[in-house]
Amino acid sequence: MSGYLTTHILDTARGLPAEGINIALFKIENGERQKIAETVTNSDGRTNAPILPAEAFEVGQYELVFFCGEYLENHGLTGGNLKFLDDIPIRFGMDDPAAHYHVPLLLSPYGYSTYRGS
Repeated sequence: MSGYLTTHILDTARGLPAEGINIALFKIENGERQKIAETVTNSDGRTNAPILPAEAFEVGQYELVFFCGEYLENHGLTGGNLKFLDDIPIRFGMDDPAAHYHVPLLLSPYGYSTYRGS
């Protein structure tokens, strides 16, 4: 069985899944970023399919970029003229070729957290 990568976004300020946020996935090699996938979150704050499915999975360094600024602005969560948070990059490594990696984003207007989920 080959590994794969999934993600989701929870809006912790509103207590809801974060729908309609664009996400890009980059592979990092020799310090260079190459975009390999992009998607948008559904009504459950998840992507409709793994952002990196088993058939495309490779171990290595990756970066997810969550484009949250517009979402925060649309929900009145920016708190001022300038967004405190806008694009949120999370760089991580995957070294088990058979594992399911899950990298969620817990989002609020002034902070975020992530973890390796299941």
